[in-house]
Amino acid sequence: MGPGKAELLEQVGKSGSIAVAAEELGMSYMRAWTLIKTMERCFKEPLIAVSRGGAGHGGAKLTATGRQVLKVYRGMEKKSLTATVSFRREMMKLLQG
Repeated sequence: MGPGKAELLEQVGKSGSIAVAAEELGMSYMRAWTLIKTMERCFKEPLIAVSRGGAGHGGAKLTATGRQVLKVYRGMEKKSLTATVSFRREMMKLLQG
């Protein structure tokens, strides 16, 4: 799990579509599908429920586990950013620009 995969889950949750989420993130549907399958191999339960049906009839939504994974990841992200603020300031001083 990382920022890109979290963003993909978030976009699927917002749009109700893997294809729309992929487009929003500038990736192919196949890349999005591969990332989702990779994530799902890591967790005990599915993260996304997919219904097939073609244009206008299919869709995707986050499962309860998917919503929980995203919530936990965002919490970890927030805590780690807070915990490393002094190091990030120090790094910014060393960067060009």
